[in-house]
Amino acid sequence: MGEAAEMLGVSVETLRRWEADGRLTMERSEGGQRLVEVREVSRLLAERRKATVERPIVAQSARNRFEGVVTRVERDGVAAVVEVMSGPHRLVSLMTAEAVVEMDLKVGDDAVCVVKATNVIVEVPSR
Repeated sequence: MGEAAEMLGVSVETLRRWEADGRLTMERSEGGQRLVEVREVSRLLAERRKATVERPIVAQSARNRFEGVVTRVERDGVAAVVEVMSGPHRLVSLMTAEAVVEMDLKVGDDAVCVVKATNVIVEVPSR
């Protein structure tokens, strides 16, 4: 129970109240200790993420913003590749499959690619 409270960032007393309110299901060990299954902790964390109101971005340091259209989404169990065409520029992003699902990204969607690189390589073509 203590580990679950720590993972959720609440007190053990809060977990007891949640159990009493029916918000959390706990099991009892043979010795009578309250046990919280990992799936319950995961469920509560997911509920918290969904309930969080995201604050709109009003400023940012990245200056390279490319508005475009999603032209490809390839997703497997963990990772995803998302391609965006912005004018003559093709941008490819590697992200988690979870991010693609949360953003509900599909081919044809409008998107903005924000590029902030620690290294930029400049090449000079032959004349």
